[in-house]
Amino acid sequence: MAHTPHEIHDDFPEYAEKIHDLKVNDSHFSRLAEEYHEINRKIHRLETRVEASSEFREEDLRKKRMHLKDQLAAMLSKP
Repeated sequence: MAHTPHEIHDDFPEYAEKIHDLKVNDSHFSRLAEEYHEINRKIHRLETRVEASSEFREEDLRKKRMHLKDQLAAMLSKP
């Protein structure tokens, strides 16, 4: 299991400028990106054993992160 954070700008480097623009100009995107970041950090703390949690909680967080990532990807792919 990798212990590398899944930062949104690392997952979508081709959209770096658009990510910045949307964070500044689109409150919905900004809110989703912030939620993604928070959940991603929680998962990273669990993976690195900084925090303890059940496997079910970690799995639930991963599902939430994937759902947010899908939403962000859809917004980024729009022209």
